[in-house]
Amino acid sequence: MYPILPSTTLRLLAVSAVLLLAGCEIPGLGPDPRVAQRDAEAKAIGGACRHALRGLEDCYTLNPKAAKASVFAGWKDMDGYMRENKIEGTPSVLGKVDKPERSERSTDIETEPRDATSRERS
Repeated sequence: MYPILPSTTLRLLAVSAVLLLAGCEIPGLGPDPRVAQRDAEAKAIGGACRHALRGLEDCYTLNPKAAKASVFAGWKDMDGYMRENKIEGTPSVLGKVDKPERSERSTDIETEPRDATSRERS
């Protein structure tokens, strides 16, 4: 038999250390936590849109910065959950707000500042 040389022993130790560390998660080498957070937020947006009875296109329009694939995944997950548990959606309260006409607003707004004597008389 051949004697084991010190350099061969070092190589074997290095290879075994690499194999042991191959399954470990080393901080700083994994995915960026900000990317994971944005993905989770987009999924939550999709789920909220489904619960609010909004379509996907409306959800995409209202949230242009959210990743569409993640929004769809959240919408789809919420759809399955709602169907499985027989949950009814809640209609969105977002809508067009009727603005009062200019003539109505001008009568409601006080144009002259009150002084101390006018407050006492009122």
